[in-house]
Amino acid sequence: MKTAYDIILTPVISEMSMDKAQEKKYTFKVAVDANKNQVKAAVEEIFEVSVKKVNIMNVDGKVKRMGRNVGKTPAYKKAIVTLTEGSKEIEFFQAL
Repeated sequence: MKTAYDIILTPVISEMSMDKAQEKKYTFKVAVDANKNQVKAAVEEIFEVSVKKVNIMNVDGKVKRMGRNVGKTPAYKKAIVTLTEGSKEIEFFQAL
């Protein structure tokens, strides 16, 4: 059985995700085998908020080159979590 901390790996800190945080939409990198229900339950457990909607996307790794050597960055799964209107904000994103 996976814990909530096994499902939610890291928050995604980018310009676009910080703009969405004003609308109570928060972006997280999640486990590759996690589904929407697991992500919703994990966010509600960790941050003690009420989740309205979860959108999940698979992000493919990018091809990178160093001279003649070709490699690929790892693929991951990203979740955008929308909170309800009455829910409190996640303090982690407000501190940045």
